[in-house]
Amino acid sequence: MEKSYVIKPELGKSYPVISHGKGIYLYDKEGNRYIDGSSGAVTASIGHGVEEIAEAMYAQAKEVSFAYRSHFSSDAVEKLGAKLAAWAPGSLNWTFFVSSGSEATETAQKIAIQYWQEKGKPTKNRIISRWMSYHGITMGALSMSGHVLRRKRFAPLLADYPAITGPYPYRRPEGMSLEEYGLVCANELETAILRVGPDQVAAFIAEPVIGATAGAVVPPDGYFQRIREICDKYQVLFIADEVMTGVGRTGKAFGVDHWGVVPDLMTLGKGMSAGYTPMAATMVSDEIIETITKGSGLIMAGHTYSANPQSAAISLAVLDYVEKNQLVEKAAEQGAYLLSRLQELADELPLIGDARGLGMLCGLEFVKNKQTKEPFALSQGVGSQVIAKAFEKGLLIYPAMGGIDGVAGDAVIISPPLTITKEQIDELIGLLKEAITAVQQELQDKALIG
Repeated sequence: MEKSYVIKPELGKSYPVISHGKGIYLYDKEGNRYIDGSSGAVTASIGHGVEEIAEAMYAQAKEVSFAYRSHFSSDAVEKLGAKLAAWAPGSLNWTFFVSSGSEATETAQKIAIQYWQEKGKPTKNRIISRWMSYHGITMGALSMSGHVLRRKRFAPLLADYPAITGPYPYRRPEGMSLEEYGLVCANELETAILRVGPDQVAAFIAEPVIGATAGAVVPPDGYFQRIREICDKYQVLFIADEVMTGVGRTGKAFGVDHWGVVPDLMTLGKGMSAGYTPMAATMVSDEIIETITKGSGLIMAGHTYSANPQSAAISLAVLDYVEKNQLVEKAAEQGAYLLSRLQELADELPLIGDARGLGMLCGLEFVKNKQTKEPFALSQGVGSQVIAKAFEKGLLIYPAMGGIDGVAGDAVIISPPLTITKEQIDELIGLLKEAITAVQQELQDKALIG
């Protein structure tokens, strides 16, 4: 291969060149096949090479691919907005289209702050978020993120947002029930609001299932119901970051639907376009839009590619495909099977401390000692070793390191396309077991595992 001038994730590393994809499989130019066990970055939810999506791309491109949102709307954009309003809970009927999850969460941040300005409460401009969270890599989104490793280099430039502990059932205090633990974690929000002052807090943001920082951590039942109560009590907007969990990934339309909670704003991305185009969105309640409409009449946000017809047509085709093939229901059914197979691995292999997940968003946490749950130091790179070994064997999985205060915690996410079959799950589990067993043996040989 000729010299590359592309900035890769790891500078100096050589990457295989992708050739094509079909269903849950990807193929490189050397002829190697990979199971896309993480849907890329929890994105390719309907699988690769779907002809219907390619046809929708071509049909829209023949008409018009780009029209600036300040000049035109389009049939594709209007239909997609209506489709999302029908999917979303409560009065989340309004959509601001952007191109990435980071843009979506930052747009939600701005709309929340603007809403309180329009209500005559300009001091309500602080966003409370959780340690052990990830909301994006732009400065505003990173400020809201509790991902210590990703914050570290830019900490002097970031707003001081993360304030409370995210629920982490695997590591809850001994003797505490799940329900009690969930309420203890949720009540930290009330403490944080009172410390800052309710007149200073605009919103609270959270992922329904914690993703990139800890590997599919599911909160106890009752947690988000209590969060909603606290937000209502102190006039704080609730932003649900559904970039990873939305559009069927967890076995319901949106992650918050598992707990019957309706947020004031909701962000989407990843599975919204299933990797077929860069597309994301911020969904906003009727009340917020009505307030801004009666006030300035203008939301202060926007990007060149916001609401472009090409991406809208593709995303609409993806949502149609999800509905037609009942992929939300399949994610629930096949996700339960996937989790059961992962729990079998956890019972069998001493390296796995916990198997967890919701729908087709599952995770494994690796520990040094299963009885004490002692984690490995990040410097030992255990999670990275598992990912590398899986890649060698033709399986792609997603990293989720540093969940324990950014200094420890090795987890991976297993989140294949929602179209995966039971037979393909078994194939995935076989490769995953081989990879973990190989790393486990190396650690045992070095006496690094208890």
